Amino acid sequence: MAVALTMAQMKLAVMRHSYRGQRAQMAGTGAAIGVLLAGGTAYLGYLNPDWLAAALAVWLLGWMLGPVFMGGGDETLRPEYFSILGLSPRRLATGLLTASFVGVAPLVTFGALAGLIVAGTRVGALNALVAVPAMLLQLSVFVLLSKIAVAVVGIALRSRVGAIAAGVINGVILSSLGQIWVFMVAFGVSGTPAAVWWMPSAWGLRAVRGEWIFLAALAALVLVLLALWALLLGRRAGRPRVSGRGRRPITAGTAAGAVVAKEFRTWSRDLVRSHQLAFALAYGVWFAASPLIVGWNGMLPYAGPIFVVMAAGMASNLYGTDGTALWLTMMTPGATDVRGRQLAWITTQGVIAIIITVTCTAITGGPWPLILALLPALLGGAAGLVPLVSVYALVPGTDPHRRSGNPLRTSEDEGGLTGLAYLMLALVLATGAPAGLAAYWFGWAGVAVGLLTGGLCYWLFGLLAERRLLSHGPELLDTMRTGKKAASSTSIMRFEELSKVRKNIAGLGFGFGAIPLFPQGIVALLFVANGKTDNSWFLATYLPAPWNYAVAMGFILLGLALYGSALWVVRKRPEADRISA
Repeated sequence: MAVALTMAQMKLAVMRHSYRGQRAQMAGTGAAIGVLLAGGTAYLGYLNPDWLAAALAVWLLGWMLGPVFMGGGDETLRPEYFSILGLSPRRLATGLLTASFVGVAPLVTFGALAGLIVAGTRVGALNALVAVPAMLLQLSVFVLLSKIAVAVVGIALRSRVGAIAAGVINGVILSSLGQIWVFMVAFGVSGTPAAVWWMPSAWGLRAVRGEWIFLAALAALVLVLLALWALLLGRRAGRPRVSGRGRRPITAGTAAGAVVAKEFRTWSRDLVRSHQLAFALAYGVWFAASPLIVGWNGMLPYAGPIFVVMAAGMASNLYGTDGTALWLTMMTPGATDVRGRQLAWITTQGVIAIIITVTCTAITGGPWPLILALLPALLGGAAGLVPLVSVYALVPGTDPHRRSGNPLRTSEDEGGLTGLAYLMLALVLATGAPAGLAAYWFGWAGVAVGLLTGGLCYWLFGLLAERRLLSHGPELLDTMRTGKKAASSTSIMRFEELSKVRKNIAGLGFGFGAIPLFPQGIVALLFVANGKTDNSWFLATYLPAPWNYAVAMGFILLGLALYGSALWVVRKRPEADRISA
């Protein structure tokens, strides 16, 4: 018990000193959103127990899958820190579990589990009392399953086969959640599936409703999961090793060729990159193929473009993932490796994307103009944006040879990595929009537009990345070495420098601008143009022509206005203007 309390105090002390500045702002925003979700979940306990069971299942999946996709979860206290103390795996796991309850996410989840008290109160006083230990046990199950999921994937990433298998499984799971409607239609699910009530997330609710045996089952499950996690902690030490036997030496006649060869070797050796590539491939293929379950093949041709977008998101922090290896390039005055990295990326990803796209489109018989226009536009845009975003919004990463026992943990800034990935997804989609619209309106002429925009993005964005690397190379290296970003001379102010009003405007614009611009705007416009006016969550599909086009265009303008307003308020202003504000 003393060890557990000490670790909890350590976690609290670290959080008290680390949550400052922009990190504190992001944590506050996340906590506010989490409180709203937790309040809504708790309210479901009053409305309908079935809905509460389904909501708790979503919370369970979030705890299990979220850390896997967002950098390995909370690593404030790592098992490696206590390796010299001689703690048994059971004591170490108990202490780390206790420390895991200290944080924003567990507190918010505990608020969501208050729905058990609400549901118990509607049954009786004794049931409400049972809800208290049920909440604690349920939260313990969530945390332990999260730790075990990360540990299992981390162990899998120690071999190439395991890394690829973990990426495929994660991609299939996440894409299935994105296409959950397919499975609901296929299996005729109109309400809460009966299987939800047998998931561990619903055991606490079943105990509250009078099935007392499930309270004991929760306690037993906590003990089993704790023992399993303790076993996995013992296998965590050490870094993944890949044998280099049988590798041919790198040979290249030019500097750019050497960079390409180095990148090819990295893509074949770095297990994190292997995992990311497998994840993007599985996500794209399964997301597009899953509607085949209900007999609709309309999304199948888009498997390749979806793969390209997701692969770009995975590579959004390309330079940060490589760590301080940038100094090797900087030792040669005037040299950059941007073009070599671009060529290597578009070669490794492009060949796969072309094969998938041609195969899937041939199966469905089209639409060839739209697909052949989107693919080069997205490939060129992604190959240009990957180095550009990485050098302009670099998130300091951990050198590959210094990664901890959790290979998923490539950076200490999880929020920065997640935000960078989402930014990349949006930017790559934007580069394909002109070609997609041209193909829809003018047919095969869109292919020429796609080739033109893809080539232009590849060249222009690569040129901008080269110039940034040459002018700010030392600053980027210092950022990667120290984890602190150097003072910027750009025209954009840091978030903590803004006034309270401007922070709110920037948060609203950057946080919600994508909703009207992409789903309610661009996607809705494509639905309306294709005649898909059946009821959906796109507002424009509910209106007759020409109002449906007007509403979709209005949402696009609203999204652009939100992003424009956010960019306007974060610009650096003259000193006199800043003082007057």
